[in-house]
Amino acid sequence: MLQDKDRIFQNLYGLQDPFLEGAKKRGAWNATKQMLDQGPEWIIDQVKESGLRGRGGAGFSTGLKWSFMPKEVKDRPHYLVVNADESEPGTCKDREIMRHDPHLFIEGCLVASFAMKAHACYIYIRGEYIHEREQLQKAIDEAYAANLVGKDNIHGWPFDIYIHHGAGAYICGEETALLESLEGKKGQPRLKPPFPAGAGLYGCPTTVNNVESIAVVPTILRRGADWFKGFGRPNNHGTKLFCISGHVNKPCNVEEEMSIPLKTLLERHCGGVRGGWDNLKAVIPGGSSVRCLPKDICDDVLMDFDALREHQSGLGTAAVIVMDKSTDMVKAIARIAYFYKHESCGQCTPCREGTGWMWRVLTRMERGEAEMSEIDKLLDVAGQIEGHTICALGDAAAWPVQGLIQHFRHEIEEKITNYRRAPGHVAVPYMAAE
Repeated sequence: MLQDKDRIFQNLYGLQDPFLEGAKKRGAWNATKQMLDQGPEWIIDQVKESGLRGRGGAGFSTGLKWSFMPKEVKDRPHYLVVNADESEPGTCKDREIMRHDPHLFIEGCLVASFAMKAHACYIYIRGEYIHEREQLQKAIDEAYAANLVGKDNIHGWPFDIYIHHGAGAYICGEETALLESLEGKKGQPRLKPPFPAGAGLYGCPTTVNNVESIAVVPTILRRGADWFKGFGRPNNHGTKLFCISGHVNKPCNVEEEMSIPLKTLLERHCGGVRGGWDNLKAVIPGGSSVRCLPKDICDDVLMDFDALREHQSGLGTAAVIVMDKSTDMVKAIARIAYFYKHESCGQCTPCREGTGWMWRVLTRMERGEAEMSEIDKLLDVAGQIEGHTICALGDAAAWPVQGLIQHFRHEIEEKITNYRRAPGHVAVPYMAAE
């Protein structure tokens, strides 16, 4: 179990002063100048050595991503953009950082920007996050007033930080759609290459990182890469914020070490599954865009990138959605399918047309108004959407459907069978029914 002394986010629950005085007591802004004096290469090497992988969902090496930025600033300025959109259903970690520990985050923005030779940072915050934006802006104003950031700050690196408020579109959580929105255009993903490190915001070298990825960096540098590396399994190092919701006795956000067993996480911090562990039906381990896992896998699965990938799911944002035996899995996945249908930007045909088609078929399957052959047809269409779109929204829409059919196909079949057995049932060809 992670001890309190090893927690990076000491004010996750807002029980202490979130602003500058309280943040300094918890260690923020301590030895920041000494970190910068070590130079950009040292910072990037330390972040690489720590094994930090992106906390926004993809799990890509943070230090390696930073190293993709050009080594010298030429005719175009460099930018750091922080993705604070946090629109993945089930995810509620970045908001806690911004409203309860904003200075740790702002310090991380300074350190990361210095490492990538950027003098400006843009924080793209979700449209619904009004209180979070106000808290963060107040902390930024404090940092400017204390000369911690700004043109001529005490750290010797001219640095400005700006908040940009989005309008609540899920697609703007995709890094290139976020950049388009930040530039004042429609939030639609860009084709890659070019990648943001080569041509990002305003065509300039840019790195886009998640809030949690940035906020943990100063503590890693203060305490050492080996300290952070001491948590979790190889290639899955450090501590992680887990957002646990659904059918548990005490839903919560908690910082724990990577690779903690799922069962231990739920029983230690959430009072266990509602009705006991044997009442568990399924868990979505990383936000709504990953495949669900049935109870028999949940019994001993570890919560890290590689362990979940071995079971064809993913850690994602570590938004753990717990579902007990009262859950209608077909209805639950149909509801998720509706979300992705609603949030598709419409740029790619497989996503624009396929997400709506999958939702309509799942809605009929929920009622049992389908043919058995349609289950394989649905799986086939999901496979055709996966990997055939500009961004990962097509994958995010396909994976929950694939997980449903892989693990709970029998529930769909039962619904279809029961519907056919109902009194007065008249068979209708499925194309006409749709």
